[in-house]
Amino acid sequence: MAHQAPYNPMQAKAPMAPAPGLYNSGSYQPMPSASSYQPMPPASSYQPMPPASSYQPMPPASSYQPMPPASSYQGPPGQPLLTRPSLGGPPPHTPPKSASPAPRMPPAQATPPPLPVSSNNYYSGPPQQRPPAPAWQYGTAPPPVPGVPAPVNTPPLGPMGNHINPAASSAATLPPTQSPVGYSSAPPAPVSHNATHVPGPALPPASLHGYTQPGTAPPSMNTMPLHSYQPGRAPYGPPPSGPPPTGHPATMKPTPPPTGPPMGNATPPPPKTDGPSAGNGPQAPNSFNHMDNKMAGPPQPGPPGRHLGHYPSLPPGYHTTPAAPNATSPPMHPAMQPPTQPYTQAPQPYQQPPVGPGPAQLSPSLAALSLQSSTPETLRVVNLLQERNLLPPGSIPAPTPCLPQDLQRINCNPEVFRCTLTSIPQTQSLLNKAKLPLGLLLHPFKDLSQLPVVTSSTIVRCRSCRTYINPFVSFLDQRRWKCNLCYRVNDVPEEFMYNPVSRSYGEPHKRPEVQNATIEFIAPSEYMLRPPQPAVYLFVLDVSHNAVETGYLNVFCQSLLDNINALPGDSRTKVGFITFDSTIHFYNLQEGFSQPQMLIVSDIEDIFLPTPDSLLVNLNECKELVQDLLKSLPHIFGKTMETQSALGPALQAAFKLLSPTGGRMSVFQTQLPNLGVGALKSREDPNQRASAKDIQHLSPATDFYKKLALDCSGQQVAVDLFLLSAQYCDLASLGCISRYSAGSVYYYPSYHHQHNPSQVERFQKDLKRYITRKIGFEAVMRIRCTKGLSIHTFHGNFFVRSTDLLSLPNVNPDAGFAVQMSIEENLVDMQVVSFQAALLYTSSKGERRIRVHTLCLPVVNSLSDIFAGADVQAIAGLLASMAVDRSVSASLSDARDAMTNAAIDSLASYRQSVLTIQQPGLLAPACLRLFPLLILALLKQKAFRTGTSTRLDERVFAMCQLKYQPLAYVMLMIHPALYRVDDLTDEGALNISERTIPQPGVLQLSVEKLSREGAFLMDAGSVMYLWIGRNCNPNFLTQVLGVPNYAAVPQNLYLLPELDTAESQRTRAFIGWLRDQRPFFPTLHVVRDESQLKANFMQNMIEDRTESALSYYEFLLHLQQQISK
Repeated sequence: MAHQAPYNPMQAKAPMAPAPGLYNSGSYQPMPSASSYQPMPPASSYQPMPPASSYQPMPPASSYQPMPPASSYQGPPGQPLLTRPSLGGPPPHTPPKSASPAPRMPPAQATPPPLPVSSNNYYSGPPQQRPPAPAWQYGTAPPPVPGVPAPVNTPPLGPMGNHINPAASSAATLPPTQSPVGYSSAPPAPVSHNATHVPGPALPPASLHGYTQPGTAPPSMNTMPLHSYQPGRAPYGPPPSGPPPTGHPATMKPTPPPTGPPMGNATPPPPKTDGPSAGNGPQAPNSFNHMDNKMAGPPQPGPPGRHLGHYPSLPPGYHTTPAAPNATSPPMHPAMQPPTQPYTQAPQPYQQPPVGPGPAQLSPSLAALSLQSSTPETLRVVNLLQERNLLPPGSIPAPTPCLPQDLQRINCNPEVFRCTLTSIPQTQSLLNKAKLPLGLLLHPFKDLSQLPVVTSSTIVRCRSCRTYINPFVSFLDQRRWKCNLCYRVNDVPEEFMYNPVSRSYGEPHKRPEVQNATIEFIAPSEYMLRPPQPAVYLFVLDVSHNAVETGYLNVFCQSLLDNINALPGDSRTKVGFITFDSTIHFYNLQEGFSQPQMLIVSDIEDIFLPTPDSLLVNLNECKELVQDLLKSLPHIFGKTMETQSALGPALQAAFKLLSPTGGRMSVFQTQLPNLGVGALKSREDPNQRASAKDIQHLSPATDFYKKLALDCSGQQVAVDLFLLSAQYCDLASLGCISRYSAGSVYYYPSYHHQHNPSQVERFQKDLKRYITRKIGFEAVMRIRCTKGLSIHTFHGNFFVRSTDLLSLPNVNPDAGFAVQMSIEENLVDMQVVSFQAALLYTSSKGERRIRVHTLCLPVVNSLSDIFAGADVQAIAGLLASMAVDRSVSASLSDARDAMTNAAIDSLASYRQSVLTIQQPGLLAPACLRLFPLLILALLKQKAFRTGTSTRLDERVFAMCQLKYQPLAYVMLMIHPALYRVDDLTDEGALNISERTIPQPGVLQLSVEKLSREGAFLMDAGSVMYLWIGRNCNPNFLTQVLGVPNYAAVPQNLYLLPELDTAESQRTRAFIGWLRDQRPFFPTLHVVRDESQLKANFMQNMIEDRTESALSYYEFLLHLQQQISK
């Protein structure tokens, strides 16, 4: 099988000759002039038509030559080669460099010895197929060929009215072979000033308009005039010979595959389990066995039923539930609501266009009118250079997959599980043409208000791939069900025939497991090899002079005293304490002691535990001693003059203490460690913060912390790091202790109990959440997907134990993950694919539980459908994680180039392959209209910005947050929300718990939206700014801030006074409501024109120009210039 190298936006581009071709799509011929156009050949050999060119397809993989000599490139006459391939010409294609021969997983998270290339760089071919140069190219529209008319003068290839070519994809593309990686990052290559950047995260306006509607089928996307043809995917039978159908197109069903045992060439799955490492978790025969993606044959349609779009009929059990209207789906124009299938499948015979002007020859405005009603809102063409007000008034909803209503109704909540593309391309080559990243974003342990919990001695799973039964399986009859990932037919266990909810027998399709896309099982004994571990908490505290001076120790001890009874656990819960400066201090809290006993170990070179059995004690039995210790700790070290910090030896001691049980280690550090193992030296040059084009020292200075984290992970220990410091602490090195042990990092720059009271408030609130939130111990997570798809790169905090198994010693409800995917085998016979994330963990009460999330998405065969389902927020979030990896493995400038090129590439692909009528301007589909804005916001975000003084630790912390925070929280970090708050009213307000919450509209991030007469609130995720105009309404000053005039506004105000006025209550209610939507506590700063924080506020005005960065309009012009090359 020929290999289709995945498109990789995070790889540098460099001038190089093209490969013989990009796609194995048969013998493509350039399009002759319209007059000599030949009718469409049979669909099996039809190749969709990019603009005319002499582009040649790639030969089979066996004869594939990665790089022909440069002289073989035939560019447009008179056009020199550019450093970045002209997006109007056929960019050469080079598969990514390989560092790993198999689809092994650890991308950024690689925990075994680091690979010689960047974390997300994989290539599965043999060495001789690896490219000699690092550049990446992919096929877009080839350059014009002399003598061939430009595309605007040729008949459009798709439905003329809706400006989209729904099938700009290859129907007969050979399925790509295993490409473990969709995005590889190779070493940087010189990029010219004009050859901009590779994709990076963009802000998330999700498809702002889902275009499913409350009917039995989504709207018809292609109401086509008779003189046009629709290049669809290869039909299951011969193409129809008559004209296009005018009514309901016939439902095409694939040939049923064998339903017996797996195919003969299927690789047997390796013996893996989902349990924790050997000896630490379930290794039972049915515990999380590895899914082999090649086990079973293609999908088989279910029993005949009503048409469900163009998706397979579902088991009878799903036809009984009436489809509820989709609340998230906006109302649609009646013309968009015919009860037809969403995408016509049968290719239509080509009809010679009539002589005279067709839609292609009409003016853009007239052409747009022809069939405008048939274009879904997500594909509405937006000229970004003309439309300024692109932001919706409120939050951006996630796009709704184009699925039948009864499937969509039970699909997974997008806040828990969402995909960058809600319509999955049939082939990797089609995905490459779209130039959009394919990946999943997860929030698997999110706090949920409703979570069905099932207690059963039998957890029903596929015998082949170990998928958990879910709403998207097919019941062939009452006794057999077919897996939706590998298509194996399984028997329904007798116990599963009984429905505990309805207390009825014989309706397995009504069990809660088959009615809920998110469900939690209480696992039986075969999911454990040892008794579930108790909740164990160890606190490791810096007590050097610097630490005591900040005052954090008082806040920590008081917070733990206040919340000690809310610490998650049961009668077995254990706690312990270690403090350190130049020596390590242990605390014997054994029952029977009248007061805690302090034990000092000064030999930090060979650390040992003085009394191993009494340092971790049962909290219930020794609570009074623990409380005594917390009350006395701030006083014990109140007058210390010890300035050194032996963090490394303290971590070694803590690891020895927790190893027998596993648990959570909470480390509080206030300075650069400078003694013993793990000692670090300052690597930051303050003079280079703003001037350097590339930022140095984003990678660790030592591997000590990473190695220790891996040891911790092996013993089910996670490390959470609290860094409270005004000085450089080398978070790039220290952060590894949390990153590879599935911990979290908290950073409080310039923390001081007197000089920075807003940080103290934030620390207190964060600590309370941290101490009391739920926690899962000794967890593992596996993500499975339908046969033909593969996962190759993970983002987040964890250790990749095997190809698809993440080790999570602790899992918390505030952690997010992302994965990149590629399409290894063509999905031609599938109408839907599914993804399943299974999280096995031990609760704080000692129960072994499995939380399962299942997501179902449609498969499409045209570029227009892929673009229509693009989730711009998810794309931005995934690109942000990829750009962080690129910054560390290559350079910050490479990551910035990559992000810019992400916008260029996808919009160029849309313009060249989807739009049938070329118009001037920078055109984007409505669902991606915010993509350039989000990319620009990322370029100006603290993690990636240049030209602005940014502390190295703050930059690294921003990168950490982009990697492990759930998407909903990341989006405000990328693109803050701006509201005017001096004129809040109750109009349109929400009523929550008897509180009235005003809902002001979101404003663009530009100074032109500010007014000296107003007050404006900016929500940037972890911080909020309330900017007060110099001539602000006096009523707001007195009624909300409690001051008589502007001059009386305090400089460092961070708390709004609680005044008994309607204005004060509205303002505080709105800010409180915003804060309640996230688990961490954003500080509030009231900003005047003279405030030092005004610069921070203005830096978030993303649409404005700065000395070192383009304005939004200039950025759009730059994109247009690159696309039109």
